[in-house]
Amino acid sequence: MPIALLALAIGAFGIGTTEFVMMGVLPEIARDLGVSIPAAGNFITAYALGVVVGAPLLTAVAVRLSRKTMLLSMMGVFTISNALFAFAPSLETGMAFRFLAGLPHGAFFGAGAVVAATLVGPKRRAKAVSMMFLGLTLANVIGVPAGTLLGQQVGWRATFGVVALIGVVALAAIAKLVPHQRPTANTSLRGELSAFRKPQVWFALAIVTFGLGGGFASLSYVAPVLTDVSGYDGTSVTLLLSLAGLGMTVGNVLGGRLADRFPLPGLYGALTALAVLLLTFTVTANSKIGAAVTLFLVGMASFMVGPMMQARIMEKAGGAKSMVSAAVQSAFNIANSIGAYLGGLAIAGGFGLVSPNVVGAMLAVVGITLTVASSLFDRRRTPAPAPTVEDDEPDIALVRVSRPEPVAA
Repeated sequence: MPIALLALAIGAFGIGTTEFVMMGVLPEIARDLGVSIPAAGNFITAYALGVVVGAPLLTAVAVRLSRKTMLLSMMGVFTISNALFAFAPSLETGMAFRFLAGLPHGAFFGAGAVVAATLVGPKRRAKAVSMMFLGLTLANVIGVPAGTLLGQQVGWRATFGVVALIGVVALAAIAKLVPHQRPTANTSLRGELSAFRKPQVWFALAIVTFGLGGGFASLSYVAPVLTDVSGYDGTSVTLLLSLAGLGMTVGNVLGGRLADRFPLPGLYGALTALAVLLLTFTVTANSKIGAAVTLFLVGMASFMVGPMMQARIMEKAGGAKSMVSAAVQSAFNIANSIGAYLGGLAIAGGFGLVSPNVVGAMLAVVGITLTVASSLFDRRRTPAPAPTVEDDEPDIALVRVSRPEPVAA
């Protein structure tokens, strides 16, 4: 694989760390800023909102830039906003800086996925994209636990200061390793937006929203499940979350390989496995070993979907890849919000801490249904084979013209 993918993975690692480490340092932030934990939780919402808004907006603004320039610009905004957040004096300014930090998220991954795909041959594109997203999943294995520990021991500001330093490293790596790619001559905002006229693009975004929403419904509330249902103590939760992150990493790599060889069967398999595993988790959550094993498998099945859908949506978009690729990140964060919201409703409704897993299984089934619909739509639009020449023309070789025999004198 090209060395340039390492630079993209470093950027993805920094983005993944800043997105998910917030959940681990919320108590420290709330205490330092003098606000409640639910109020500090608005930092998560502000970041997600920045992703949803920034993915299409910044991609549209920079549509005529080279993709390398786009990557450097987005990583620059990421680095500066995280550095500013590390010095935020209040909840209000912190919210503004977290929103700013979320803006480049989708645009970076959108441009990065296209760059990764162009660095390799057609049969290795999904694998290349998964290599970039490997940085995102490794953030859950290394970045989030380490950032949480640093925040607990030194302070949450140190955590985001280190995230900003990761951004500096990513900037240097992109500048050095990613080759310059000229913008396509016919690239335009209208051309990029034209991809959204294709029903298959919307099918793909819906599959991401509901399919991944199923995994997020479970993972959003896994910490109280592990402590109150499985019987783990609080100090073990960080290690178990790393186990889930390891599952995500394995799933990301496996999903990239399957997407290149068996795209639709792989997607069916991942979503079906996710639905079954989430239902299984309602039972295995009562066992320490069962909960740990199932948590790993849920993380794996959830993140198998990501590279598959990233590759599929770029294929369906045709030449206008940047905008739809960024839109996948918006769908990813909408999935996070929907899964967490519906899972929270189930708990608030008195169905218990494991009930978000049932909600997640239902969302995964919706994802499977949408995949079936997308597949049927593909078949319906596949043109019938053109008739051959032999079908259109008479076989003149078999036609014999009778002529009168000459009369003998």
